Amino acid sequence: MQSKLAIDQFLYQNLINIKKPGRYTGGEFNQIKKEWHPQIIKIALAFPDIYDIGLPNLGLAILYEEINSREDALAERLYAPWTDMDELLQQSDIPLFTLESKTSVKQFDILGFSIPYETLYTNVINMLNLAQIPIHSVNRKPEDPIIIAGGHACFNPEPMHSFIDAFVIGEGEEIIHDVIDCLKINKKAGIDRDAMIDHLGEISGIYIPRQFGVSFKTNGTIKEFINITNPEKKTIKKRFVKKLPPPVSKFLVPNIRTVHDRVVVEIMRGCSRGCRFCQAGIVTRPVRERPVEEILDSVKSAVKNTGYDEVSLLSLSTSDYSQIKSLLLEINKLSRDLTFEFSLPSLRVETFDDDLMDTMKGKRKGNFTIAPEAASEKIRNSINKPISDEDLYQTVGDIFRMGWRNLKLYFMIGFPGETFDDVDKIAEICLKVNSICKKILKGKGKIHISINTLIPKPHTAFQWSALDQKEIVEQKYQILLDKLRKTGLKIDWSDYNTTYLEAVLSRGDRRLANVIESAWKNGAKFDAWHDQFQFSKWVDAFKENSIDPGDYIYRSREENEIFPWDHINVGVNKEYLFNEFILSKELQTTSDCREQCSACGIQAFYSIVCNQIREPI
Repeated sequence: MQSKLAIDQFLYQNLINIKKPGRYTGGEFNQIKKEWHPQIIKIALAFPDIYDIGLPNLGLAILYEEINSREDALAERLYAPWTDMDELLQQSDIPLFTLESKTSVKQFDILGFSIPYETLYTNVINMLNLAQIPIHSVNRKPEDPIIIAGGHACFNPEPMHSFIDAFVIGEGEEIIHDVIDCLKINKKAGIDRDAMIDHLGEISGIYIPRQFGVSFKTNGTIKEFINITNPEKKTIKKRFVKKLPPPVSKFLVPNIRTVHDRVVVEIMRGCSRGCRFCQAGIVTRPVRERPVEEILDSVKSAVKNTGYDEVSLLSLSTSDYSQIKSLLLEINKLSRDLTFEFSLPSLRVETFDDDLMDTMKGKRKGNFTIAPEAASEKIRNSINKPISDEDLYQTVGDIFRMGWRNLKLYFMIGFPGETFDDVDKIAEICLKVNSICKKILKGKGKIHISINTLIPKPHTAFQWSALDQKEIVEQKYQILLDKLRKTGLKIDWSDYNTTYLEAVLSRGDRRLANVIESAWKNGAKFDAWHDQFQFSKWVDAFKENSIDPGDYIYRSREENEIFPWDHINVGVNKEYLFNEFILSKELQTTSDCREQCSACGIQAFYSIVCNQIREPI
């Protein structure tokens, strides 16, 4: 193992030869660097993409603060090295190291990965390899760190089961302390690594893949999952935090420009709307809100602690926050006093009214984003997002009249039952919005249209549906391009091969682990990057392992089929989701949970009353 001195010398000799050396130096403002001693639990927090994308990640920031708040634990960070640094590390036989102390990752007790999306899987394996840690759990030695993963891509952990020792299912603020306490007790008792992992499996919300077995039917579908160590424990129950802790207020200030240079304050978690395509809205239930005063205090502290001049108020549906008008009035005052801009992502068209718009008067204007998702009434009802064209046009007009000049609209295609006429309606909506913009702003406004293809994700009502075939998707995109060409609108759309891969990985089972490894060995990494993604390497990997990816994405599922993720219990029961799937076919909508409980299972699962925990405590 290379010493810290060797790592320091490597950096001294090579930083001048690589792009953006600030990615690897550490020492950011607000960095936390602790002294090492044998008794302290040492955790390396890894984000499997480059520093520019990983540093602003809120989940990692939360864990960094939670762990370092303890005297008996420390957290340091690492990110995926870009290709130039990757090559240098391998050529110099230098293991992957953390930014704070430039210590080899192998010297930590835990290496924890945050995996927000599936196209990062090959980066995870590559980082393990660069850290000189065996990529397979079964090959790791007693002195190797325990490899843990969490994040939204882990709500179906099976494709990565071979590479991860333990998965965190759900929210991390409380479970990370359970993990630290468990390791602390086990280390003191002299328990070996394998036994420690088994003891982690006793913590609610921890999934140990080796403790579960799976068998398949002759048709390739899953026959059953069995908990080998405890047959009575058939599912892993998602962890959730009943009362959200105060938001992060000491964000790291990066050494280089990152994708988001701003303060992010999560004002609420969860969503009660029940959009049938939205995995995040299901897996983050129930809704929990932070009090206005706590949000304001966090904004004040974070702006003063970082010097940032932009604040983003974050949630899945910001305008659904029950005290949004009071919050905006206070944020408006605060933004003038402290001289910062603030943004409101994820605003819903149907929540706009005159009072809400009035609270935004005087706001410094940046970009404004709304997500109609669908354009025809049929598809809006099918996906449970019923809004009227009139409300959309009225909201757009109000946005432009209040001084915003840049508007972004998000749409999706590929919904079950969607026709070419439904897609044509998207173009019609965009042309009308463009007409409103020109009328009000006299040609000085800019409209950005973003169009993505639906991926029927696990734990959603559409998990029984098939992905649209490539030929159909391309025809739908062509309709939009033909109608919107030469309009001055900026249009972007998702690459089908990327969509295809994400769909396969998100819906796959344990057999995909070999495919992921083969793709990585073929050279696949940074699959989320258009200029790095090489689909042919994945095609070859599927062939090498005799796997037909179409089996995972191009067939509709039977009601009682066992999914690869059915043993991961997010609290929303499968019967509710299937009923929502049937309602989508019937074009029937379901009420917002705040208006009428739809018995999704969350209340019984956690023995809570959703309406009581929704309001700030």
